[in-house]
Amino acid sequence: MSSPSSAHWVSLVGSIWLQTINGPNADFPVYSSQLKELKGISQVQLNFLAFASDAGKLFGWFSGVAALHVPLWLVAFVGAAFGLVGYGVQYLFLDSAGLRFWHLFLLTALAGNGICWINTVCYLLCIGNFGSRSRVAVSLATSYLGLSAKVYTSLAETMPRLADSKAKAYLLLNAVVPMIVTVAVAPTLRLFDLKGESMSTTDTALLVMFAITLATGACAVVGSIGSTASGLSSSEHMVSLSVLLAIPVLIPVALRVRESMNKILEAKRENRIHDLGSDDAVVVIEMTDAITTKEEETVAAEMPQEEVGGLQLLKKPDFWLYFFSYMFSGTLGLVFLNNLGQIAESRGLEQTSTLVSLSSSFGFFGRLLPSFMDYYSAKSGHSISRTASMASLMAPMAGAFFLLLNPENFFLYASTAIIGTCTGAITSVAVSATSELFGSKNFGVNHNILVSNIPVGSLCFGYFAAFLYQREAAARGGATCSGASCYRETFTIWGATCVVGTLLCVVLYVRSRSFAGRLPVRLANLLGARQRA
Repeated sequence: MSSPSSAHWVSLVGSIWLQTINGPNADFPVYSSQLKELKGISQVQLNFLAFASDAGKLFGWFSGVAALHVPLWLVAFVGAAFGLVGYGVQYLFLDSAGLRFWHLFLLTALAGNGICWINTVCYLLCIGNFGSRSRVAVSLATSYLGLSAKVYTSLAETMPRLADSKAKAYLLLNAVVPMIVTVAVAPTLRLFDLKGESMSTTDTALLVMFAITLATGACAVVGSIGSTASGLSSSEHMVSLSVLLAIPVLIPVALRVRESMNKILEAKRENRIHDLGSDDAVVVIEMTDAITTKEEETVAAEMPQEEVGGLQLLKKPDFWLYFFSYMFSGTLGLVFLNNLGQIAESRGLEQTSTLVSLSSSFGFFGRLLPSFMDYYSAKSGHSISRTASMASLMAPMAGAFFLLLNPENFFLYASTAIIGTCTGAITSVAVSATSELFGSKNFGVNHNILVSNIPVGSLCFGYFAAFLYQREAAARGGATCSGASCYRETFTIWGATCVVGTLLCVVLYVRSRSFAGRLPVRLANLLGARQRA
């Protein structure tokens, strides 16, 4: 059975590094309060800036179209260039009175659109280069997106003199870091043909990658607790995190060495067999493998999967169930995280970066969870329904919003961890759900159409939260609001909305389970036979 080689793993490492830095908008809550004071904008305007990054996703489908016609490295470079311009101009002119609110909005939207371009490249690389393990590869790569906020906050804390204000420091990092990493990994952003390597080798490499990923996440969580509790300074923590992010490159190196050794041993074996006059035995073995592989491919091709794309997508009831269930859960979680800075400030918490790092770290584990599920389900010959997974993740998120009604800080931290985990997992699962529901042929365009729900939800939910916040502040005779009551109505409405999203996803699961779920028995038996052999 065809499986990834060292070249495919190099592309996965490149995708992982890109995903790690492809969430510059995730650090917005850290400097949003300072930006609000510096530019003299209201809470509603600040929310519009948070929405601006998501608004760029309305045109994210352009990246899917571009990926059909130009090299993937160029698509990634365009995304990084959008971020460089969007955040770079803000950094250069933030102190200038000439930089108006609408300038900030457009520049942030441009940078937000750049995120879509890099995401599209990573998704297509994982799907195209890892065959039957594509779901695992996608989940692994996208899990690192959850570390973006942690990486940027760690960099900013490590270099406190990077700029004369916190806002400018983060804007500079958001502009420069993605471009540097994109240029560094550009040679690896290619699709390769799958070769006949042993699947056991791929599974072993995946297990090693899981161990590295778990260690990286643990390091991020320790850093989120704080340097005092962990005994590490900001610079020491950043060094340890950097080392763990670099270690995955050892996997393709080890595979390359193994491939070279196998070629040498194979050449010696063929010479020895040729000397013994046993050519026929080799032919029988090779033909048996070829027949079995061909049978697997035939059965896999018989699996029911509808290819839908373009305007046809908008005519499908399943698409709209998917669209709104995602909006009422994953997007709602993103809106909560965007408002985390103001929520923490209203409750009197000074260390906003700690809360943001916590959400980022748990979001990382949330994104990683589907990869474990996919790995073990694939080995057992079953495929877990993505819509069922999403529905099971939405329920605890709804409960977390209601927990936020308690004014104790413990519940704020606990709910942030739950929402971060569930939001990360839903975002990761949705990538595979799109291809499960509508096929993989038009995935680049289809998924970018789906994520257009993010700016729509961000505008609606975010504006409503800002309106309620300002109304509460005005009732107290001030411009700012303090206390748990500032967001009480908001959390109640968000929790109820998430319950509706859960119900919609359950309906979608019931409608789609006829073609998503258990693999055909015949294919499962074949896979099991191959593994036993």
